[in-house]
Amino acid sequence: MSLTAGVVAVQGDVSEHGAAVERAADAHGRDVDVVEIRQSGTVPDCDLLVLPGGESTTISRLLHSEGIAPEITDHVGDGKPVLATCAGLIVTATDAADERVEPLGLVDVTVERNAFGRQKDSFEAPLDVAGLDDPFPAVFIRAPLIDAVGDAVEVLAAWDGRPVAVRDGPVVGLSFHPELTGDSRLHDLAFFGDET
Repeated sequence: MSLTAGVVAVQGDVSEHGAAVERAADAHGRDVDVVEIRQSGTVPDCDLLVLPGGESTTISRLLHSEGIAPEITDHVGDGKPVLATCAGLIVTATDAADERVEPLGLVDVTVERNAFGRQKDSFEAPLDVAGLDDPFPAVFIRAPLIDAVGDAVEVLAAWDGRPVAVRDGPVVGLSFHPELTGDSRLHDLAFFGDET
């Protein structure tokens, strides 16, 4: 049976995430149809969801104004997986530490926007991630910092002693951009991690 993977397409690296999901699905012999989400009505048909990076205040505003936000909450409530990267992590957090962002409260973390600096401070680092045999080449671009995690949140990776990858139920949240690497192991971990 083919899976439907939705990529929230209001901002961010939509096609790159779609390609990474396709590679991860292919590695498991699964067929996947990638759809772009710009308005309400699409999320309920999705088996998997990606919330890419971008500008968190803009993404938050559009998710709520277009009626997509409650559909994402229902998706997670049904136990369906979500991968939220960079600004996507900020939007899914319980506390975005920014009154301009209306967070979805799906990942029990407090985040600080642009904590790793501005665009010019972007960097790539080999990251040890729980569940992966070899380091992941994490790309940090205006990345948020996870300040605090709830008791039920699993920290999957840390950089400089601070969490940068977490799992809260069916949601995997990343401070960085896995879609920019050509390495689909984190999409695999988020969506097919329970398949051997």
